[in-house]
Amino acid sequence: MSISIEISFSKTAKVSGGLVVAMGSVSEPVSQAVKAADPAGQLEKAVKVSEFTGKSFSTIDVIAPVDAPADRIALVGTGEPDKLSAYEWMRIGGKIFTLIGKARKVTVLLGDGGAPSAEAAADMALGLLMRSYAFDTYKTKKPEDEERDSRKVSVVFQHGDAADCKKAFASRQVVAEGVALARTLVNEPANVLGPVEFAARAKDLEALGVTVEILTEKEMKKLKMEALLGVSLGSARPPRLAVMRWQGGKPKDKPVAFVGKGVVFDTGGISIKPAAGMEDMKGDMGGAAAVTGLMHVLAGRKAKVNAIGIIGLVENMPDGAAQRPGDIVRSMSGQTIEIINTDAEGRLVLCDALTYCQERFKPAVMINLATLTGAVMVALGQHHAGLFSNDDALSQALTKAGEVTEERVWRLPLSADYDKMIDSKFADMKNTGGRYAGSITAAQFLKRFVKDTPWAHLDIAGTAMGSPSTDVNQSWASGFGVRLLDELVRANYES
Repeated sequence: MSISIEISFSKTAKVSGGLVVAMGSVSEPVSQAVKAADPAGQLEKAVKVSEFTGKSFSTIDVIAPVDAPADRIALVGTGEPDKLSAYEWMRIGGKIFTLIGKARKVTVLLGDGGAPSAEAAADMALGLLMRSYAFDTYKTKKPEDEERDSRKVSVVFQHGDAADCKKAFASRQVVAEGVALARTLVNEPANVLGPVEFAARAKDLEALGVTVEILTEKEMKKLKMEALLGVSLGSARPPRLAVMRWQGGKPKDKPVAFVGKGVVFDTGGISIKPAAGMEDMKGDMGGAAAVTGLMHVLAGRKAKVNAIGIIGLVENMPDGAAQRPGDIVRSMSGQTIEIINTDAEGRLVLCDALTYCQERFKPAVMINLATLTGAVMVALGQHHAGLFSNDDALSQALTKAGEVTEERVWRLPLSADYDKMIDSKFADMKNTGGRYAGSITAAQFLKRFVKDTPWAHLDIAGTAMGSPSTDVNQSWASGFGVRLLDELVRANYES
């Protein structure tokens, strides 16, 4: 069910109908706000009977007493609120969304400041918005569902520092929008979202002040991007390279660059994948989706940084014109690649995009994201993205950003021993190193196209789609990477 959430903050909130939500802690399971709303103690008795203890993320939802101004009153446990992280406050916001039900008005009572702080209140609002996301564009609605599904819900957070809450929430609201954009791009079916259509979605960011260029197949041929173009040969849909530029820093500042794999659908090409589960390959553009969502956030919050977002958009299909195992292509860098497996296509897209990024923009740092290998899921499951880098400081910064946002990364090794695994008898390299260390050899491949630029590769195959549901996401597409990289920029690169 999709509902529209309108969030506001008020120093005083007049309760009149709807749902009232208050916080309960281990030291005060029934808050003073709830006691004030129920002088007769009926609600407090119900809370005691239910054994609500105020433990973090626990909830209780009861019908309000007949003489109470609200229809329902709910409590959300905060445990020991002084110890909660920003992400845990977001989780509490997600819990609040689950309590909304049929209510059209929700009042969240947070008191006069302290715990939660204005920042924590804004994090709760962010978590509520992120949890409210639902992708149901293609579900037809029954007449009786029309009113419910078009419902708008007003959520008022009552807080003594309402002005500070509103200020803190402004940038977080943009983050929610960027995450939602990335999720929607991944969730869209491939028949709707091809390379041309994806590029058009990137072009929409011009409304926020982003400069967007779309390179066509003809322009990429002039740049000698044979690796990227080779992936698209079997598809009737032409490839695109979208270049997004946000100039929020000083004119002379080198940009921070983000490069995303955008394979809008991956059949595996001639090395075709098994049929079971192939429908998930509409999400093989999760890296490009994250980069696009991130650029939305940076522009939307007017980040004081110069940022570049580059996404290579192709479809990998089997066809009489498709490239074959054994083919040799010359990348934009001039290095030659023997195609061993046409299903190892994402690295072919990225290598030309990385070369283009370095040669044209000479970035201070370059980070690429890709749903690149199933091997990273064997190594890390779906709770961490694989991190590979040629720079220790960048790795540490990404790891810290992951800890703050709970979009966690885990660094895996790069070394000459792994690099040898992709040497080719007939070309400079081959596009796969075999079964063992598959995520590492893929990273070693990309590293060959990175010069002296501090660089990191994030393999998000396990975290961008089909990842476990959380208190802030119930969507198949998670939007992984948007908050991680926004935090990285905030903490390290803004002037």
